[in-house]
Amino acid sequence: MDGAHSEYGLQLSGGGGRAAYQVGVLKAIASFYPRNHGLPFPILCGTSAGAINVTTLACFASCFHLGVRKLEWVWQNFSTQQVYRADAGGMLSHFGHLALGRRLAGRPPSLLDNRPLRGLLEQVLPLERLDRHIDQGYLRAVTLSVSRYHQPCSVNFYQGNDSLLPWQRFRRRGEPARLTIDHLLASSAIPLIFPSVRLGDDHYGDGSVLQLSPLSPPIHLGASRLLVVNLDSPHRTQPVATRHKAPATSDIAGHLLDTVFSDTLNSDLERLERINRSLALIPLPERDNQPLRTIETLVLKPSQDLDEIARRHYHRLPLAVRLLLRTIGVRKDSESSLMSYLMFEAPYCRELIELGYQDALARKGELKHFFRL
Repeated sequence: MDGAHSEYGLQLSGGGGRAAYQVGVLKAIASFYPRNHGLPFPILCGTSAGAINVTTLACFASCFHLGVRKLEWVWQNFSTQQVYRADAGGMLSHFGHLALGRRLAGRPPSLLDNRPLRGLLEQVLPLERLDRHIDQGYLRAVTLSVSRYHQPCSVNFYQGNDSLLPWQRFRRRGEPARLTIDHLLASSAIPLIFPSVRLGDDHYGDGSVLQLSPLSPPIHLGASRLLVVNLDSPHRTQPVATRHKAPATSDIAGHLLDTVFSDTLNSDLERLERINRSLALIPLPERDNQPLRTIETLVLKPSQDLDEIARRHYHRLPLAVRLLLRTIGVRKDSESSLMSYLMFEAPYCRELIELGYQDALARKGELKHFFRL
C-alpha cells in the first residue's frame, strides 16, 4: 500500500435503516478505482449502523470493490426480521416478559429484540481478518463509537496499527480493543429501542448519544482528509396549521433520533470549518507551530427527504411492527422520522442505495479531486 494514503479517513454516521444510503455512496466511489484496489481510506470510523458498514469495509480492506459488494448484497436483500423480531409471536413474547418485569435470558430491557442482528453479523463479518489487513498496511485503524452508561462517556474502541495511542478528553476517549460482534451491537443499540450491551464491567449503547465530537476519532487516528457521509436529509416545510398543533409522541421520538444522529455531527463540521478558516489566516512558516492542523473535509448528504421515501414503503413493514408504531402515532402519512430509522425492508434499502449512488456520481468531480484521482 502507498503510505501517503494513510491520511484519508471515512466517517459514517448512524441512522438505522437510513444507512443503506451510505452503501450507494461507497458503490459510486468504488467505480472510480480498479477492481483489485485496496481501501482508499484506511482510517475508518463509524457510529451505530455506520459502525457496521465501516467494519464490513475493514474486513475486506485489501479489495475495496469486494467490501462494497458484500455491503450491497446484505442491504439489497435486507428484511426487518434480520435486525429485530418483527413477527407477532416474538413481539408478544418479548412484551410479555417486559410487562411482567422479567428479563429475557438476563438481557437488559428494550422495546425490540435485536438478537437476529447478532446472527446476521456473525454470519457475514470475518473479524479475524482485521489484524491481517492492519499488518499488510491496507488498514490503519477501524474505530467504533459507543456510549458508556455508567460514568457517562463517549468511548471509541479502535483496532489498528501498534503506533496508535489512546486518547482522553472531557467525556470522550479512545481505547484500543480487539473488536467483536458485541462492540457492533453496542454501537448500534439505539436507546430504549434496542438493549444495551455489556463490555467488560460497564454497559454501553448507541455511540451517537454521548458523541460530543464525532470527528475527533479519525483526527486522533491521523486523518487529514476526511470524507463524511451524513444522513441528515432535507425536509418539506410544514404548513402553519400543522405547526400550531402540539407534536405527537411519534414526532417527538423522531426529533430525538434526528438530534442524536445528526445535530452533533453538523455542529462539529461547523467547528472544523471555523478552525480551518482561522488556520488559513496564519502564515505558512508559523502554521507548523500551532497545536491544530487543517483537516480537508468533503461531506455528502441525501438530496431527497429520507422520511418521505420511508412513507412510500410503509406498507412493507411487518404487520406487528406497524401495529406497534401505530400505538405512538406512526402511520403511513405520519411526519415522524421514526419510520425511516426502523425500516430495513429490501425495496426501501434499494431505493436509498440508488439515491446514494446517484448523489455521489453527481459530485464525481469533487470526489475525484478529493482523492487526487
